[in-house]
Amino acid sequence: MGEGSAMAGEWWREAVIYQIYPRSFQDSDGDGVGNVAGVTRRLGYLEWLGVDAIWLSPIYPSPMADYGYDVSDYRDVDPLFGDLKTLEALIAEARYRGMKVILDYVPNHTSDRHPWFLESRSSRSAPKRDWYVWRDPAPDGGPPNNWISRFGGPAWTRDGVTGQYYYHAFLPEQPDLNWRNPHVRREMIDVLRFWLDLGIDGFRVDALSALFEDERLRDNPPNAAWTPAMPDSERQSPVHTSDLPEVHEAVAEMRATLDAYPDRVLIGELYLPIERLVLYYGKDGRGAHLPFNFHLISTAWTATAFAALVEEYEAALPPGAWPTWVLGNHDQKRVAARLGPAQARIAAMLLLTLRGTPTIYYGDEIGIPSVSIPAEAVCDPVERREPGLGRDPARTPMAWDSLPNAGFSKVKPWLPLHADWAERNVSVMSADELSILMLHHRLIELRRKRAALRVGGYGEMSADRDCLVFERTLGEERIAVALNFSGKSVESGLIPVGAQVLLSTHLDRENSVSDGRLRPNEGVVLVVERKT
Repeated sequence: MGEGSAMAGEWWREAVIYQIYPRSFQDSDGDGVGNVAGVTRRLGYLEWLGVDAIWLSPIYPSPMADYGYDVSDYRDVDPLFGDLKTLEALIAEARYRGMKVILDYVPNHTSDRHPWFLESRSSRSAPKRDWYVWRDPAPDGGPPNNWISRFGGPAWTRDGVTGQYYYHAFLPEQPDLNWRNPHVRREMIDVLRFWLDLGIDGFRVDALSALFEDERLRDNPPNAAWTPAMPDSERQSPVHTSDLPEVHEAVAEMRATLDAYPDRVLIGELYLPIERLVLYYGKDGRGAHLPFNFHLISTAWTATAFAALVEEYEAALPPGAWPTWVLGNHDQKRVAARLGPAQARIAAMLLLTLRGTPTIYYGDEIGIPSVSIPAEAVCDPVERREPGLGRDPARTPMAWDSLPNAGFSKVKPWLPLHADWAERNVSVMSADELSILMLHHRLIELRRKRAALRVGGYGEMSADRDCLVFERTLGEERIAVALNFSGKSVESGLIPVGAQVLLSTHLDRENSVSDGRLRPNEGVVLVVERKT
């Protein structure tokens, strides 16, 4: 399966991307909330860790109904995070340190306090009325159809001023833009140019598949697999509200905009089956450079399941398309919370050795576990609408040291810290040669040293009950990765006997695997053969 080095302007093929949730990374002004200057302050750490690009979750002006994903101004920075000069300083410092800066782009919806929506809702004849999706009530006075919000509950809210309903795929405070309107489309493309001119190196596009809805407003059919244990938002199959063909036209226009600037990258947030996901690379590669692949999160945590996943994904990729892998983000449970601390190390080795561009979510490199959020501290609107599904535990502050508030802030943070922050922090763990932080550092370092891991293809891949083994190859270089997905010692004929260990998840041996045996929860990277 394919290999090749990055061509000019394709730095993202060899990059390790690091997602930052700015509210929770570093507070620099003592208000308990992280900000852009705080990110700049910690760039030295990110340079040491070895990442090539940072992706910032939204920093735009916002009422914060959905913590930045409800944008009230696409061309500025919220004062909570700083200002445009603060962001320009971050971009300059990151560039000095050899890192790129990627910005979140939220094209599907605005805040209900955005000037566009305020004008749109002022009257049925307002110039920007058609900038959003407005419809008359159903004959009984209810919503126009049965569509459900992705955050649960109806996707339509009736406006008392004009008597019509507006559509919102998410919160009522996040009305959907009408991407069928050419004025909207032109304005949102100009937003991209604004940030590209400022020096942003690329965009992660939020809720990309939701840009268009069925013009005929047909009801979504029920989801036959739904059970009461599942979220309310999954009661329907979103065939008329997600992944419509028109989305690809918009993606191609975004891509063309970025292609007018050198060395930029377009990343899409897409929770889709693989056969639909890969279509977002676009015809002739004119779509997203990296349509995010979240299947590491949703696939059963077994060796055989991952072998099948990689095979399916690689077979589906269009010619020339580059893979990408994700294990966590601001909407998902922490890796260590899902898998436990031992298997979180296996997850790190898997993510950083598979073919493709990996994205690390801040804090996963120190193994932040599940965090209990008291009822009085809940911030996420999803938790209030559907208890138990809140995303606050994935957004808690980064722990930097053992000082009060973990070095994140001089005051109480906006969300609670994880319980063991005094030991599980960057300062303590960077001094511990066996920590999961040092594992991430050494894995990224190994990727940089070994071209087969950065841009090589796959050799053999096989799996048995507990063990996944695959080769990464480039020319005559062969690197093997063997991962034990169980908590017991395993001996497998799949493991190359006698191969030299470059790195173990346990970080305590660099000898050969003489007996084809892995210790409990151990993964190893091996030199199988290297001819000179």
